[in-house]
Amino acid sequence: MTSVFKSLNEIAESIPDGSKLALAPEYNGCGCALAAVRALVNHSPRDLHLIGVPALGLQADLLIGINAVSKVECAAVTLGEEGLAPRFSEAIRTGSIKILDATCPAIHGALQASEKGVPFMPMRGVLGTDLLKNRSDWTVIDNPFHQSNDPIVLLPALKPDVALFHSPLADKEGNVWIGVHKELMTLAHASTETFVSYERFFNGNLLDDEKYAAGTIPAIYITGIAEAERGAWPIALPNHYVRDVRHIRKYFEMASSTTGFQKYLVEHVYTRIAGA
Repeated sequence: MTSVFKSLNEIAESIPDGSKLALAPEYNGCGCALAAVRALVNHSPRDLHLIGVPALGLQADLLIGINAVSKVECAAVTLGEEGLAPRFSEAIRTGSIKILDATCPAIHGALQASEKGVPFMPMRGVLGTDLLKNRSDWTVIDNPFHQSNDPIVLLPALKPDVALFHSPLADKEGNVWIGVHKELMTLAHASTETFVSYERFFNGNLLDDEKYAAGTIPAIYITGIAEAERGAWPIALPNHYVRDVRHIRKYFEMASSTTGFQKYLVEHVYTRIAGA
């Protein structure tokens, strides 16, 4: 049964140190859960293994900046048009985090392996790339169904301990509406636990509504939900608010130095100081 939390702090308290934590990308409306991540930052997590599904951005940069992350696995870490992720870039320069470089299809394929309950996913597209030199956990075999030499890569199933994302709607049953973003459905199926912040409460059962049912994750896959108005901000949530480009540029400028990043945390993240 899905837990209905009274605040995002209860989600943050449910994410143990050392977790494999999967986060949604920061394309518009894809499930970015920045309000929940800010709550997590206030709990000072440690030794997180972040998984970008498939890319990471501001969410990861905040966690990396407070030294909460030991490992990052994704296809990219970027603030998009607003620039590189400054605390991630600094962590790479100093070697304070380990990178498990991947591609978008590799991340989605490895999650699909967990979703289907199989130990690995075959993939051909990364053959001939430098990725294979840096991923000792990826294996190349000969296709057993082909007569001549036909190499193919096996990716181990990727099973996050915790998935965290934001949805536009949730109902009292714990069902959450994700619309067309089916990668969040795969993520919930593949993960041990899934926590979701939601923008608005839906008065009714989403699965009983023909308009929403096809884009809804049933509550059986959701561990806990908590309401978070403007939960994706400063990333956009379509039909609710647009991307706050000015704020993201401000973050980029402030987080480009250690002192500026600490000032940003005081002004916008640490709740007892920022009053958020």
